Amino acid sequence: MIEVFATNITSEGKAKRILTQIEEIFPAYIANFDLEDCDKILRIETLEAIIDTKSIIRLVTEMNGQASLL
Repeated sequence: MIEVFATNITSEGKAKRILTQIEEIFPAYIANFDLEDCDKILRIETLEAIIDTKSIIRLVTEMNGQASLL
């Protein structure tokens, strides 16, 4: 399964901190940012059936960012 989020994350440092948190909380997820994209894409992939999108959005929000599903 793959989910794609639009974010307002613009700095590499903040993106790395968010990715670290995702890896710690959701070890089965493979996540990456595309900060060159106009939507500052956060892409999450997993072999599991479902990605917990609400928790991902909440995590980004708690780290002073914004995210929404595309």
